Amino acid sequence: LQNFLCYTCKEYVEDLAKVPKVFLQEANVRLIVIGQSSYHHIKPFCSLTGYTHEMYVDPQREIYRTLGMKRGEGNNVSVRSPHVKSNTFLGSIRSVWRAMTGPAFDFQGDPAQQGGALILGPGNEVHFLHLDKNRLDHVPINTVLQLAGVKTVNFTNKPQIIDV
Repeated sequence: LQNFLCYTCKEYVEDLAKVPKVFLQEANVRLIVIGQSSYHHIKPFCSLTGYTHEMYVDPQREIYRTLGMKRGEGNNVSVRSPHVKSNTFLGSIRSVWRAMTGPAFDFQGDPAQQGGALILGPGNEVHFLHLDKNRLDHVPINTVLQLAGVKTVNFTNKPQIIDV
């Protein structure tokens, strides 16, 4: 995650929460979210997003540095995750509101830190690595699920049409 207050991260994790545990178990895959804040933000963030899979924190951002995740927004803002539902203005207002209603001066992580997605293992072998260029650049969840051998999920509220 970029940080726990980021509206795009919140919306992305809300969609990650829709991945059924049985899909992961069938593929022998673990879904883990890592934030860069204090551990005491995990429970409220999971309650907010409905996320029930594993979540950890790296307050010193050692994993971010090791993986080469950047700080700051890249110039290419044309990339937009299909999991971002809010427009920039409303999403930013919601993030600011969550910051204002939380503990004073607790930004829940470095707001300039970018996140990413990876498929790791077995062992230390990295099979896939996506480094976010900006806060809108989350890799589509179904792309990661397919690459990890996990069934994909319908993230839209539209009924699926099956051609026979």
